[in-house]
Amino acid sequence: MNSKLSNIGHKIFGTKPNDGDIQPIEGVAFGIAGFGQNLICTIIGSYLTIFMTDAIGFPALSVAFLMLFTRLFDALNDPIMGSIVDRTRTKWGKCRPFLLWMPIPIAVMTILCFLPIYPNNPGGFAAISVVYVVWSVVYTIADVPYWGLSTAMTSNTVKRANMLTVARLLCTAGAGLVTVIVPLITGPISVQYGTDAGPRLANVYFIVAIILCVVAFPMFLFGFYKTRERMMSTDAPPSLKHNLKLLVKNKPLLLIVISGILGSAKMAYTYTGGLYFAKYVLADVFFLGMRGEQLYTIITMAAVPGGLVASLMVPWFAQRFGKRNTYIYSHIVGSLMMFVLFFVGIANKSSLYTDPTTLIVGLISLVIIGIPMGFGNIITYAMIGDTVEYLELKTGERAEGICFAMQTFINKIGMAVGAFIGVLAYYMADVTPNNPGALDPKGKDIMWIMLVLLGAISLVGTAIPLFFYKFNEKNQKAAIDIIMERRKLAEETGKTVQQIIAEETTDRVSEILTKK
Repeated sequence: MNSKLSNIGHKIFGTKPNDGDIQPIEGVAFGIAGFGQNLICTIIGSYLTIFMTDAIGFPALSVAFLMLFTRLFDALNDPIMGSIVDRTRTKWGKCRPFLLWMPIPIAVMTILCFLPIYPNNPGGFAAISVVYVVWSVVYTIADVPYWGLSTAMTSNTVKRANMLTVARLLCTAGAGLVTVIVPLITGPISVQYGTDAGPRLANVYFIVAIILCVVAFPMFLFGFYKTRERMMSTDAPPSLKHNLKLLVKNKPLLLIVISGILGSAKMAYTYTGGLYFAKYVLADVFFLGMRGEQLYTIITMAAVPGGLVASLMVPWFAQRFGKRNTYIYSHIVGSLMMFVLFFVGIANKSSLYTDPTTLIVGLISLVIIGIPMGFGNIITYAMIGDTVEYLELKTGERAEGICFAMQTFINKIGMAVGAFIGVLAYYMADVTPNNPGALDPKGKDIMWIMLVLLGAISLVGTAIPLFFYKFNEKNQKAAIDIIMERRKLAEETGKTVQQIIAEETTDRVSEILTKK
């Protein structure tokens, strides 16, 4: 039985037994750590805002700007954390130790975010704001090295892509689990108690946060104990200033970052905005035994089939069309579908976006939009892994920490903008907490425009910078060959890789980028 499981694992990850490279158990452990991480990330990312506005009752505009500024601050911390990772030297490597050190601080701060005792006054808002800022810093300390670990585990781009595919599937499963369960619990409470639901909702969110932290804790530890770093640098730790200079030299990575920033509004409907839309616009819509807030489960889960298929097909599409092209054209298709949804809704807005045509087109659109989301979830991580090799080819330095800090930077910019748009729509629509009947048609129009139209624009915007991305799979393989050649030469001559690069008579970067 173990032999059969081992063979299946080797087929999934493209690995070979005892060859000194990554083994299936490591890929599984990496993914399980991601599952646990996303239990925590999702309860904060999707539900902290509605906890603040509907459970505690803080002003929506204040919450919107707290989400925006805290998450932007958090995103700007990522390069600093990436530099810290690159300077870390332990017997376990530079990325793994954070999976051991950070689970308890993350759990404590997550639970504190959902304390049901915050008073609805400026002092209470100040208190939860401080707790949330501290949570964001603590979470970053684990998040950046977690994703950097993938390049430290193997330099083989196929194995890495397979590992990231499995990891992103498990991350999606973790996020999906929270997304499905929480509205099913909170929805009936909101309906039953109406404007008096706040205290009960606060207690529910608090209990859910505790349970998720207890479940996630051992998953982080499993990721630590069952993985291994192989691509470890023995050079002197770089400074933050030096790492930022390396970042500027990594042009393919900068294009990915710009792409991520332009795409930051594409998922607004799956964050708090979608939850508000379900609770207040779809309050009287019944589907599959669910109503109102519970339909947020349908909104988010509708994207899962397309996303799941796309995630599983990443290796095939990447080999046949390239990661870059797969990302670009899938997002353009998703954008077109979202524009169709927007105009169908506008054409039928007299029904306040609850007519069968709009709902059916909306459901189909969400399934299709899941495809670029599924591709993007994995491809961006794999492409950033490739840019680590680009940077090493160009400079002789890998700097996984600062490179993968850009992935978490992108994620947090997306969360910042997504949450801000959702809560701003809530504010502009003049929503009365836990009272859907008070929302007028103008308010529903505002929600539709901000969540759907901005999402469609963002989907096409994210594709534009990648038309200028030239470091393809063939280039990456050529880069690996040159990198290994330099390392061997450095070992034989006693020189540093940087000295060998300085002595080269040709520009190896231009050489491989111009190679057909």
